[in-house]
Amino acid sequence: MRRSIATVAAAAAAAASLLTSRPLVAHHSFAAEYDSTKPVTLTGSVTKVEWMNPHVYFHLDVKDPAGSVINWAIEGGAPNTLYRAGWRKDSVKFGDVVTVYGYLARDGTHLANMRSAMLSDGRNLFGGQNDGGPPPSKPPGR
Repeated sequence: MRRSIATVAAAAAAAASLLTSRPLVAHHSFAAEYDSTKPVTLTGSVTKVEWMNPHVYFHLDVKDPAGSVINWAIEGGAPNTLYRAGWRKDSVKFGDVVTVYGYLARDGTHLANMRSAMLSDGRNLFGGQNDGGPPPSKPPGR
């Protein structure tokens, strides 16, 4: 009897430890953060790449119509999803010029959800997100 109580207590402690040690990363739906009625095309120079779970991000310096440079954060899919879509860790590198087709953040920040991207080598790759948002857009003229 003592052994079974100790076993149950140990199992409960292990389960509680697993539940409380889980990273506190909130995953959001497309509709919660992005506006599907606001498509955007951004072309700029890569300034930073963050290839890690839960989503890959890269940053672009984009010139606005007035000539000012604005740094945009671009959210893609999970690394594994992007890898299966043809991306590699070195697909976008510092200084590469990339065109992103996606959707603007609802909060008005310089954040976009990538549906597809035209890489500096001419490849057009799926952005890796398939979470209820609109399908990947095709680049103009293709």
